[in-house]
Amino acid sequence: MRRVLLTAVLTISTLLLAAPAAFAYGSGQGWYGETDDPVVTKSMFYVIIFFPVLITVLSLIQWGLDRRKHARMEAKKRRAASADWRGGW
Repeated sequence: MRRVLLTAVLTISTLLLAAPAAFAYGSGQGWYGETDDPVVTKSMFYVIIFFPVLITVLSLIQWGLDRRKHARMEAKKRRAASADWRGGW
């Protein structure tokens, strides 16, 4: 527990000491450069488009996996009902 606490304190103090230097680089501009209203608006439209597309893609993947799962369950039921798969004499 002591090691975890020491690591947490050192990590937080290092981040707090490094933050002012990170914000002061390049006159406060990020890697993109100057961000004005059209740039922010366009990037937020991309965010608005990204999340519905992500939800749609993940839903399609889940639908396909559920379809496979139900097909396996139905095949298992058919095998259990078939006399050929029961074994015995």
